[in-house]
Amino acid sequence: MTRNIADIRRDYEGGQLEEDKTPQDPFILFDEWFTLALESEGQDGNAMTLASVDSQGRPHARVVLLKGFDEQGMVFYTNYHSHKGSELMNVPFAALTFWWPSLSRQVRIEGSVEPISAEESDEYFSSRPRASQLGAWIATQSVVIPDRNWIEERQKRFERAYDGQVIPRPIHWGGYRVVPDMIEFWQGQPSRLHDRIRYERRDAGAWNRFRLAP
Repeated sequence: MTRNIADIRRDYEGGQLEEDKTPQDPFILFDEWFTLALESEGQDGNAMTLASVDSQGRPHARVVLLKGFDEQGMVFYTNYHSHKGSELMNVPFAALTFWWPSLSRQVRIEGSVEPISAEESDEYFSSRPRASQLGAWIATQSVVIPDRNWIEERQKRFERAYDGQVIPRPIHWGGYRVVPDMIEFWQGQPSRLHDRIRYERRDAGAWNRFRLAP
């Protein structure tokens, strides 16, 4: 089947992004943009595409949720035994992309990946709704299953097992931190003449900042 969608297009617009008016620390700018994104995109403001690479060099991407960030990096949570967990264990580097259409803004992040501490994972797990805590036990993420009934049977079993009890964090579930060495801010502009400011971390930990062509 062939479908021509060449006529689907939009023109972008937004305030100009000028390098001499951006902070030396990219996390300050990210925090400003992220705050606006939560206001304009609502509960989808923390959605980000995570790209990883398997042992054969094949890239894989999926949408996950940002659950925290600071000067160390961006944190998300997953099943360590999932496809992405295995990929990040073998090749501990990743790329993140945030896309906020209401703002005509995109942020790209690249860097190394490290597991966060068990204490950090425990703290976040305990803050989750009980149904989500059970979900971490029920779902053997990315494994082929026979049908939906398989999930429902496991759900009943774990609900019985933890009835009236505190649900512990599974050892196969926890957080990762993407430690950026590159952060790029993209602000859409008319006629595809977009603003792009890239930050790259130097060996000493400081950041270089420069403009890229659209």
